[in-house]
Amino acid sequence: MSSAHPFISYQTQHFSKAESLERSRDFYHYANQRRTVRDFSDQAVEREVIENILLTASTAPSGAHKQPWTFCVVSDLALKKQIREAAEKEEYESYHGRMSTEWLSDLAPLGTDWHKPFLEIAPYLIVVFRKAYDFGADQKQHKNYYVNESVGIACGILLAAIHQAGLVALTHTPSPMNFLQKILNRPENERPFLLVPVGYPAVDAQVPDLQRKGLDEIAVFY
Repeated sequence: MSSAHPFISYQTQHFSKAESLERSRDFYHYANQRRTVRDFSDQAVEREVIENILLTASTAPSGAHKQPWTFCVVSDLALKKQIREAAEKEEYESYHGRMSTEWLSDLAPLGTDWHKPFLEIAPYLIVVFRKAYDFGADQKQHKNYYVNESVGIACGILLAAIHQAGLVALTHTPSPMNFLQKILNRPENERPFLLVPVGYPAVDAQVPDLQRKGLDEIAVFY
């Protein structure tokens, strides 16, 4: 079977068992410091840092290597204001009728509400769009595969890269999110997936004192 992509030798570093154990432990402890932050500073972030973060996210695997994502980076103050106003409108409706009593009860310990000032304060908003299909050189639609899974993995790597750069983020999912497609004038084949404010934490930033589930609660070994 012919392939459009020639195969090359896979190159990787080799570590001893002790080194692998140490590296895995160190990375876990570092990743475990990552937290969702809602109190942002307006301190500027170098654009090249954001570019490197996005390139890292784009290393994610994807169905048939279609890479079905677009990362829209918003720093324009007027656009951020528009996004905040539209997001808060949807969030107000959610907190005042759309969400179930159980959902609101689960959110209560986190202290969240429909106000989203971080959408204007954070220096960057990364809006992740998923692409159900692409257009080829023939201008015909070409299907993408496992789009949600692929974009979800890319977003996970995105958050890890943000943390690695010493920045903080928040995964914001106002529902519905179609206003993002309209405000950013994205094409029909792109649908909003995730809205991620990125920047430095405010000097007085606080986060809930949460504990993550232990290994015995999240994994089963056979």
